[in-house]
Amino acid sequence: MGDIDYQALAFDYKARPAHAPDPHRIVVVGAGPVGLSMALDIAAHGHKVVVIDDDNRLSTGSRAICFAKRTLDIWDRLGVGERMVQKGISWNVGRVYFKDKEVWSFDLLPEPGHRRPAFINLQQYYCEGYLYEQADNDPNIELRWKHKASAVQNHDDHVELTVDTPDGSYILAADWLIACDGARSPIRKMIGEESRGRIFRDRFLIADIKTQAEYPHERWFWFDPPFHPNQSVLLHSQPDNVWRVDFQLGWDADPAEEIKPEKVIPRIRALLGPDTQFELEWVSVYTFACERMDRFRHGRLLFAGDAAHRVSPFGARGANSGVQDADNLAWKLDLVLRGASPPSLLDTYASEREQAADENILCSSRSTDFITPKSEMSLLFRNTTLRLANHYEFARRLVNSGRLSLPCSYIGSSLTTADGDEFPTAQPLGAAVPGAAAPDGPVSFNGRPGWWLDQLHKGFTLAVFCTTAVPNPATLLELACLQDFPIAVNIVLVLHRDLADSAPAGMTAVVDRDALLERRYDVQDGACYLLRPDQHIAARWRQVNTPQILDALRRATGTLEAVTL
Repeated sequence: MGDIDYQALAFDYKARPAHAPDPHRIVVVGAGPVGLSMALDIAAHGHKVVVIDDDNRLSTGSRAICFAKRTLDIWDRLGVGERMVQKGISWNVGRVYFKDKEVWSFDLLPEPGHRRPAFINLQQYYCEGYLYEQADNDPNIELRWKHKASAVQNHDDHVELTVDTPDGSYILAADWLIACDGARSPIRKMIGEESRGRIFRDRFLIADIKTQAEYPHERWFWFDPPFHPNQSVLLHSQPDNVWRVDFQLGWDADPAEEIKPEKVIPRIRALLGPDTQFELEWVSVYTFACERMDRFRHGRLLFAGDAAHRVSPFGARGANSGVQDADNLAWKLDLVLRGASPPSLLDTYASEREQAADENILCSSRSTDFITPKSEMSLLFRNTTLRLANHYEFARRLVNSGRLSLPCSYIGSSLTTADGDEFPTAQPLGAAVPGAAAPDGPVSFNGRPGWWLDQLHKGFTLAVFCTTAVPNPATLLELACLQDFPIAVNIVLVLHRDLADSAPAGMTAVVDRDALLERRYDVQDGACYLLRPDQHIAARWRQVNTPQILDALRRATGTLEAVTL
């Protein structure tokens, strides 16, 4: 059976149910990758979600294609990760060229023992199609196509949205409304807000081509190549023998002219060679910006994805950051809806994801400045760096063809408990520090091989590492008491393989098969880590300390101040 042509799908319009509950708990505006991921994550916590979209089709053209390991980890939790990886092109290696010579290559995942690759390339219409099918089969999600948001009123205790349909308009009330309606966000405009930042004066041509050419599944970036002098070119592989080529054009290029086949085909022939056969699949010209809203929360309104922030495409930080917005917000909304945390917890969604947006904007702006220098001095610096990169490590660290997407670490967040015990002061990027996303690794559970992150999808988790012995009865009793905390805490013992048969009765235990978790978490016997529902580390200790763990739980759920006052 062949793949569904997701670009040709047209979803049926359905009128609003006559007896729809009023108000709804959650309404999501926008059924793109971010909106659908948001709906799936909220529904996974047991809440009903209504998703409205003014269109009835998925995206046209490949658009966002690079999805990072962290995004795949999130999609694994939502039940679509494996399907994305099976269809996508996995890659870890990138190569950088200056003129006609390779000056540097890098491996984004150089060590084994990871479930997912650093990146997959997958056309956005496949991504949206798989998310749509998952959402369409979820009883907690109602999808409403051709329902267009036209006005919004933000009240103290609910939101009222005016929705236009082919049958007329109606009012949709919600406890919370999440705007995932894209870079031009009508919802943002309705409340008089705007995104601020920097517009880059350059244009790039995207050409998706279908060819049988045999190239490795890598990211290739050229600066000033012979086939496109004084400009930059990016090449990526996609499924179905489709290749993405980005050609820098310069600010003065006429978009209407540049998308004509007679302009596009010679550029591609210069890259691929005169004998390579190919077909044009999709062509577009884009400009880009790095900007964000001042605040992502406005009362009962929350903004995510491009509606809240957008970046240049170098580094694949746009869609990935939007999916990580959903990952951050869904569990917090769950606690608020269940009355386990105050609504102020949602302020930390704004502060944490604003921090992430600033980090992404900084990285993307620096990449764009390196790729498209706007002064003679900047061009001299870039070209000198590229020449030196062929010989010197320090220069390779300065080459910037796009600092590729990594999850933000919420180190300064009010939800994160700083280390009280002694840990190494200098730790590598991606280390398991408070605020960081939890590293994965291979484990065994009930004798079956699996992955550590699969254990971290049931709310908060306290992981206790056992490298030489299992906890004594007193410590086990302390751990059992933690399960009486108002918010469920999943206690997991992580056993060294030599302790595989020593798990205490009644305790959940996994075996650190290759001792990779032991190294990645820098553990000593008895060390414990508190992990949030979004798999970020809330706190860590060298030994179990129940009062400190309870305080960290209260901090991570936004209830510490209420409890201690």
